[in-house]
Amino acid sequence: MRRGIRGMTATALVAGLALAATACGGGDSGSGGDNGGELSGTVTFWDTSNDAEKATYRKLAEGFQQDHPKVHVKYVNVPFGDANAKFKNAAGGNSGAPDVMRTEVAWVADFANLGYLAPLDGTPALDKTDDYLPQAVGSTKFKGKTYAAPQVIDTLGLFYNKKLLKDAGVEVPKTFDELAKAAKKIKAKTGATALYLRGDDPYWFLPYLYGEGGDMVNARDKVVEIDDGAGVRAFKTIKDLVDSKAAVTDATDGQENQLKALKDGTVAMAVDGPWDIEGARAGKAFKDRKNLGVAPVPGGSTAQGSPQGGWNLSVYAGSKNLRASYAFVKYMSSAKVQQQTNEKLSLLPTRKSVYEVPAVKSNEMVQFFKPAVDGAVQRPWIAEGNSLFEPVKVQMNKVLTGAATPEQAAKATGDAYRKLLKDYK
Repeated sequence: MRRGIRGMTATALVAGLALAATACGGGDSGSGGDNGGELSGTVTFWDTSNDAEKATYRKLAEGFQQDHPKVHVKYVNVPFGDANAKFKNAAGGNSGAPDVMRTEVAWVADFANLGYLAPLDGTPALDKTDDYLPQAVGSTKFKGKTYAAPQVIDTLGLFYNKKLLKDAGVEVPKTFDELAKAAKKIKAKTGATALYLRGDDPYWFLPYLYGEGGDMVNARDKVVEIDDGAGVRAFKTIKDLVDSKAAVTDATDGQENQLKALKDGTVAMAVDGPWDIEGARAGKAFKDRKNLGVAPVPGGSTAQGSPQGGWNLSVYAGSKNLRASYAFVKYMSSAKVQQQTNEKLSLLPTRKSVYEVPAVKSNEMVQFFKPAVDGAVQRPWIAEGNSLFEPVKVQMNKVLTGAATPEQAAKATGDAYRKLLKDYK
């Protein structure tokens, strides 16, 4: 991604701060090594978890103070939709950035490329790295260095209302074509729409793209792929689902609207992730918790796939309390905290050892989502990875509103990618 002079200057400033902090050694501004002495000072933690999760994360974060009573954890919940831009503004202006941030997996390479993250190699932040799931490590690295510790791993699944499907006499669909064929029966027998389709978020476009055997780009060979036949078919699939009334969608507020529709029972199915398990179960449709079913995301005409997602913990390069920040990341990504997170929120750990804990192993959502994560599709962990979504979002809206055909949308997305990725074919 191109940056102006101001952005480049800010990057240099932050990088300089990081180097200065490393050179100082000792005290709260020490480098990665633990020089002995008790940790102290403040660690500001920006947590990007949702409303159903944030109370748990706050309690876990503040639990760090029990082991380090001279450290004050300043917990700040930052809405996911605001967090990326807010961090860049704070880090680029060298004012108000947190010491530690819960970073979406696609943000790490972007932030690291800008010089905003401290490398964690050789610091206490990276503890028992052999215990991490191999697929969780990919998003933490950029140009040979590690800029984050894996905290949560996830992927998408098909949430479904067992009662509605049973009342309609339909099986859980294995493909979007099966879902479309079952939609009329679901509507006639239950009054519910078959699917809520996230038309507002391009991340939810990926299962349709993977289902047609496609991808956004091939990062290894530096080739744009989204404007091929698979991309056209993916756009056509979402258009057909909405036009046939097999699905409902919104151009905005899809997170809230989808969850509400699922909780109220006005839709029978929704593509969602483990972060919404507890939120869904809070609705009247799932007073019986066992009524919520989870299955693999339906496949397309040639394949089935869902993107690998998750969250990492990164340290701001300009932090004035690096020692405590590294220790905080170690704590928040520890097996103990990951186990507590799973038991309270059913989120998937990134540590292999946690999956051997009986309480985690028996968790019904872990039993589904762990195999799903093992088979999830890795996204391109490149600095521009997060920026690949905006062109898709624009074209999804145009397709769903009839302002562009699937062919036009795929071509426009590919053209936008080649402007963004100058050396891609």
